[in-house]
Amino acid sequence: MIEVVVEDTRWEDAGLAALADAGVRATLVHAGLDPDAWDVAILACDDARISDLNAGFRGKPQPTNVLSWPSEERGADAPGKRPARPDPDEGPELGDLALAYDTCAREAAEADIPFADHVSHLIVHGTLHLLGYDHTHDDDADLMERIEVEILATMGISDPY
Repeated sequence: MIEVVVEDTRWEDAGLAALADAGVRATLVHAGLDPDAWDVAILACDDARISDLNAGFRGKPQPTNVLSWPSEERGADAPGKRPARPDPDEGPELGDLALAYDTCAREAAEADIPFADHVSHLIVHGTLHLLGYDHTHDDDADLMERIEVEILATMGISDPY
């Protein structure tokens, strides 16, 4: 189940619920997982709220586009390798995401791409983090970006890189 908690009503006008459903589902299908078997919660907030979250959880008191909190550590054993698939016996929760409307809108405008496409990309990106993907090392970033592009293509969204 994909649950969207809206704190900033601009997200409702942007159709976040449908974007979230499509992005999370496409990511889970690409990972070979049944989207109906997993839970993801998404907080739809503004820059002020995400800045507070970023400060509290990452020690970075500034806004960002997306934050993720996996329910379990699922990282790969080595840089550039795929993480293990989540174990359904450990429960259906993959984790939580937060998206900041102001930052997402600004980034989409600066890149001259549709807002919905940018948000979809960030949902895919965040969901991959919930599955254990990261971009700390170059090899990890290359793998994650390649997978993002593959997933976005299935959604009819152009390569954001």
